[in-house]
Amino acid sequence: MATGWAGDGAVQDQIDATVADAIKRARSQLPKGKSLKRCEECDAPIPEARRKALPGVRLCVPCQEARDAGESASSGYNRRGSKDSQLR
Repeated sequence: MATGWAGDGAVQDQIDATVADAIKRARSQLPKGKSLKRCEECDAPIPEARRKALPGVRLCVPCQEARDAGESASSGYNRRGSKDSQLR
């Protein structure tokens, strides 16, 4: 179905680009380098299993959960899946 100047897969291309951007942003925020043995916010020990599972970790689990809760409040991505809302 023709939609003016947009190609047939334009909406799906826009959705794919949004998902790709979100993945790129998430990967760029992953910790890098050597893990800390103590949390940089509360100075609690970071368990060895956490340090091995997530190289470059800098926060204990409670501090990381608090930080994640604050960041997820305004993600800015459309989660409805409506084509109309994707085009606005």
